[in-house]
Amino acid sequence: MTASPIDTAELSYEQARDELIAVVTELEQGAATLEESLALWERGEALTRRCEEWLLGAKARLDAARKTGVE
Repeated sequence: MTASPIDTAELSYEQARDELIAVVTELEQGAATLEESLALWERGEALTRRCEEWLLGAKARLDAARKTGVE
């Protein structure tokens, strides 16, 4: 992990997903201190929220496109 991670609001879905995978992998290895583990967990939570925002936005766009196409 980097010392100062990029604000999640600036990440694309793919960037957030890839970083989340790296965070989970690092947590699963269990080599981090408790403080590092907590920081990783918090970063993972923020990345998860960012991915969910992207997915909800994509769903809304698809729903709007389908609605427009039906009318």
